[in-house]
Amino acid sequence: MTARWRDYTLALVSQVSHVVTPPEDLAPWTEEQVQAHLAAGKLVEGVQHMSPKYLEGMRRILTVSADTELVSAPSYLRAAQHAPALNNFGSAMSIIQDELAHAHIGYRLLGDLGVDMDWLIYERPAEQFKYPYAFDVPLNSWVELVCANALYDQAGFVLLSDVFQTSTFGPWKRALAKVDKEETFHLRHGRTWLRKLVRDPGGRAEVQKAVDWMFILTLEWFGLPDRLKKHSEQLDYGFKGKSNDQLRQAWMGEVVPFMDEIGISVPAHLEGDHYVIDCPFPARFDEEKREWLLQESPIEWDEVLTRWRARGPMNRDYVRTLQRGYQTTSLRKAA
Repeated sequence: MTARWRDYTLALVSQVSHVVTPPEDLAPWTEEQVQAHLAAGKLVEGVQHMSPKYLEGMRRILTVSADTELVSAPSYLRAAQHAPALNNFGSAMSIIQDELAHAHIGYRLLGDLGVDMDWLIYERPAEQFKYPYAFDVPLNSWVELVCANALYDQAGFVLLSDVFQTSTFGPWKRALAKVDKEETFHLRHGRTWLRKLVRDPGGRAEVQKAVDWMFILTLEWFGLPDRLKKHSEQLDYGFKGKSNDQLRQAWMGEVVPFMDEIGISVPAHLEGDHYVIDCPFPARFDEEKREWLLQESPIEWDEVLTRWRARGPMNRDYVRTLQRGYQTTSLRKAA
């Protein structure tokens, strides 16, 4: 693994959150004690059951999860304004409300783990937020919103269902029981609308155009391929149960058959028990045109990581929207 990959994938927690208390001062257990606790089938219920390494890793995965839920809200709100009717707008707002509640769960747990929640949510620079690059690309229509429900929310469902089933961190595991049910509604909303839209040739064309750029973006959602991952703490500690490639396969296992069912083409197919990606991957992306430059691909993952680190066109706008109320009112902490 190159230094650049190591810097991105194993960034110190201090780079993703303003930590009030160093892990070494909060987490009293050794690695051997944590492993013995887990081997006995027990859940980790708080910092009293953590080693510094476990605490640092849990802070990292919770930050990514909470940031993803939080930034989805302004992303979906942008597209919800194009709802065809008021009741449809209400459905979208229910989804946005759910996403904000899911973010609150993650940030609240981070507060229990010694992180400054106000800084993390309201004062952190936009470029330091950690969420999939897909949310930095604008959703400009109702069609794109429901495609996001069918693709992005399916990715979130795959990831968080895996965490819910296998997590060794008890407070998060229990909280995800609620999240799991609510994400099912988001998926149903997206799929119901796509089935409706593709009945009309114009609607089918709009859906296909959106899926053409959103499908590959969601393939990226699951991170580096397993062959490039040199560290396995998330699996070793039971933060999640499946590897990146296994999660990517699980997502395709849900999305590809559905797209086949409604007659939308995607660049993937099933061979035996394994889904094969039919286009260059990873690929170069034109974020202004929202197009994949497949003729210039495949590229190395180094280039993808560079794009992720630079963030996308909506990053600052979305974070400014989320932080504006805190930054401009008396809620802001006194300097």
